[in-house]
Amino acid sequence: MRKLEITIPVRVYAYDELDEARRKLIDRAKEATGGSYAPYSNFNVGAAIELATGEIVTGANQENAAFSSGTCAERSACFSAGALHKGVPMRRIAIAAYTASAFQRKPISPCGACRQALLEYETAQGSPMEVLLYGSDEVYVLPSVAATLPLCFTEF
Repeated sequence: MRKLEITIPVRVYAYDELDEARRKLIDRAKEATGGSYAPYSNFNVGAAIELATGEIVTGANQENAAFSSGTCAERSACFSAGALHKGVPMRRIAIAAYTASAFQRKPISPCGACRQALLEYETAQGSPMEVLLYGSDEVYVLPSVAATLPLCFTEF
């Protein structure tokens, strides 16, 4: 037997320490929470993806009484980007969550299904997609979607 330790590279910033492009992407993710339909959880999530062209595509979580019929903000954004901008690489994604009357203080991360969906686009495009996880107290920056899912499927 041998022991395998997996580490995830995460840089932690205050929002104001980020460059303008990353702040803009986070702002778009925060705005996207307004498009959330979350009458069951009241957990409004927005995602914004910056494409290699500089264009930004957003998405928001959409709940449904038949819970599995809803979708997360991250998949909403990446599926839109994939359908509307076929073959254009996704450079980075920002994710933010709003509950009650404020944005979450600590960053939230994508669920496993979203991580796998995003990873498939990252793998297909052959380049990393930086991940920005917004919290009002701090922002986590990860170098790729693969860093969020170290034991993942990549064969398809």
